[in-house]
Formats: sequence, structure tokens, C-alpha cells
Amino acid sequence: MSGLTIASIASSESKPPQTADGVDGNETLSEIWRALETLTDPEIPVVSLREMGILRDIRGDALQGYEVVITPTYSGCPAMEQIHDDVLTAMQQLGHKANVVTQLAPAWTTDWMTAEAREKLRAYGIAPPLACATSSALSQSSESKTHVLTFAKRTAANQNIACPQCTSDNTTEISHFGSTACKALYKCLACLETFDYFKPY
Repeated sequence: MSGLTIASIASSESKPPQTADGVDGNETLSEIWRALETLTDPEIPVVSLREMGILRDIRGDALQGYEVVITPTYSGCPAMEQIHDDVLTAMQQLGHKANVVTQLAPAWTTDWMTAEAREKLRAYGIAPPLACATSSALSQSSESKTHVLTFAKRTAANQNIACPQCTSDNTTEISHFGSTACKALYKCLACLETFDYFKPY
């Protein structure tokens, strides 16, 4: 085999995948991500699904169709049906065949929220979650590739939640369940406002 032929094969193998119409497959995936990143959480419209860590992955190609993976913030979350429909509609508007898959394992954790999501929650009047107990376990197990399942403890008495309205940490929990099951209801003893706290888990 000549050097030219080998070079030609190498060049061919290094090219990015192409779609049915000859478009760069990587470019198509980027376009899909950009479109899906505009979708927001139905219960908290100021944050996107990707910022919340709900939108997990996009697999496949234009020929076989795409598979969009979403993970609920907790099992039985009533917003998942709307999220499923929103993702499917967005993919259809882009002209792609798609299937939306709900993936339960690994389970969603508040550690998947981005820093932007936490700031948007605070500005919206929801106290963002403190660091979850899974953080240290995951970092310790990263080198061994072992996934350790841990559960976050309830907020310690000396670990007060700052009020998103006035920033005071003189707050108290008045109900372990707020507007949704993933939040707790707190009251600020400084400004007397009540607010939701997104529970860490």
C-alpha cells in the first residue's frame, strides 16, 4: 500500500461524522444542545434544564435518530411529563427524529446544579441548596472509578439557611415541605418573609 493511500485513509478517518445531508455531525449536536439549553424547568422558569442538571446527554445521529437523556430531581416529580414533552417538541422543531429517555440511575443530586442555577434561584427568591453529602464521596472515589452512594443529612442546627430576600441567616424551618416536595419552607426572623429552600440531596 502506498504512502499516499495510507495518508488518504488517515485523513478520511479523522473527518467528523456527517449527517444525511452532509452536515458535520458534531455541528448538529452543538445545534441541538443550544436549542435544548433554552428549555426551562416548568416549576422554576428562571433556570434551564441543563443548569439544573436534569438534561444529561444527547446520543445518536441524524440517520438513526437521537436519544435525549433526562433525569428527574426526585422520583415521581410531576414536572417530568412536561419536560419530556418540551424536549420532544424542541427536537421536532429542529427536524430530528428523537426519543426522550428518563434515566433514574445515577440518581439526580443537587450537586449537579451549576453555579449559575444557584444564583438564579437566589434571585428568584429560593434559597439554593448547601453542598450535598455526595460531593466528598464522589471526589474520593474518582480515581478508583468507584461510585459511592451516600445520603445528605438534614441541615444541622448551626448551619442556618440565608434568607434570599435580606441575606440574614437568622432563619428557621417551619415545614420540611415547601411549594414542592424537593423544597422546605423557611421563615426569616429578620425580615419576617417566608421562602422556599431547595433541600440538598
